[in-house]
Amino acid sequence: MRSRLGTLTALYVTQYLGIGFITVGLTAILRDGGTSLDTLALLQFVGLIWPVKFLWAPILDRYGSRHRGHYRSWLLVLQSGLVLALVALLPFTRPAERLGPVIAVCAAYVFLSATQDIAVDAVAVRLLAERDRGVGNGIQVAASYLGNLLGGGACVLVYDRFGWVAAILLLTALTAVGLLVVWRFREPARTDRVVRAGQAYRALLSVFGQPGCRWWTFGVVPLVYVGAGAAYALVTPALVDAGWSLGRIGVVTGVVTSAPAIVAGLVAGVGIGRVGRGGVLVVGGAALALSTALLLPLMNGRAPLAGTVVALCCFMAAYTVANVVLYTVNMDYSRPGTGGTDFTVLSSFGLVCSFVAAAVGLAAADRVGYPAVAVASVVLVALGVVVGVGHQRRFRGSGRRVAAPADEPVTVSG
Repeated sequence: MRSRLGTLTALYVTQYLGIGFITVGLTAILRDGGTSLDTLALLQFVGLIWPVKFLWAPILDRYGSRHRGHYRSWLLVLQSGLVLALVALLPFTRPAERLGPVIAVCAAYVFLSATQDIAVDAVAVRLLAERDRGVGNGIQVAASYLGNLLGGGACVLVYDRFGWVAAILLLTALTAVGLLVVWRFREPARTDRVVRAGQAYRALLSVFGQPGCRWWTFGVVPLVYVGAGAAYALVTPALVDAGWSLGRIGVVTGVVTSAPAIVAGLVAGVGIGRVGRGGVLVVGGAALALSTALLLPLMNGRAPLAGTVVALCCFMAAYTVANVVLYTVNMDYSRPGTGGTDFTVLSSFGLVCSFVAAAVGLAAADRVGYPAVAVASVVLVALGVVVGVGHQRRFRGSGRRVAAPADEPVTVSG
């Protein structure tokens, strides 16, 4: 199991390295080169590839090499593609002057990274027993922040001192570690019958037919994600309104807050194995409510450096804890035959909720103010926790059996 968790850790971290660089590091580099904020906003649109990756997730569940490993064969191609995409950025030593090609390469990288995430999630569904899913998803969530820390922080520091080529080479070398891991990885042979393409696409909807899945997906997930997402959407504009510089905002929100989030993700994963999904969800919800209250001075225009950093670190740690629980239950509902499709469609819905929450939160704040939206966010998260605990009490450990798309019975918990 240690070897399996190590493999998943390396793959999750390396797929997020470039994402962290694009969303945080490259944004800072382009801004330093004089790129306008409107243009930088366009760069963020490449991230919209992630929420729609469920559209091609069934293809990965359907097609794959039995000789090289069903999902390993995908990972060999995708991880190589990530490395080559980063190499393609090397000639653009002045990225602000070649913005079109740079954004095109970044879009290709995000597509490859999103597709790789489908394959890694499918591998995790097959490798992790129920008791290990908390740890596995804690690693996944923590890896996103570690990738943000390395790709968005360390690479910018290297760029500032040694230049563009050195930063991209560092990013490429770190990503290549994942390729070595995939090369050495031996995926267990599939014992279930590989689904047909039509069955794989029907899994996009049939996953919701499992007992309690609709309750979880359309009840718990929107309440928690919209509540937490609306509060987080207020942070950057509130910091700007409080007089913080863009540089300070980028460092604090993109780098400093990543460290406690990494720790929180790993601790939450271990906690799920010991006290259960519902128990950790309660802890995460209570922490979100408390940390949102700590943000109220910021929402009222007061943002002293130390106090604001502490509040943001607490908020991101609490949000991470809740996120690990949501991902773990999503994996509980992911069936071995269509693991990539099931987990992707469930997690993609959460991403959509986050995007909606950001838009709704900002629009509401324009009318009723930051503090009112923050309080409403706490209420939504609290409702989500109550509904989530009720879900776990009713459906957790029921030992029910559902039919996989290949018409082979498998035990599903969650």
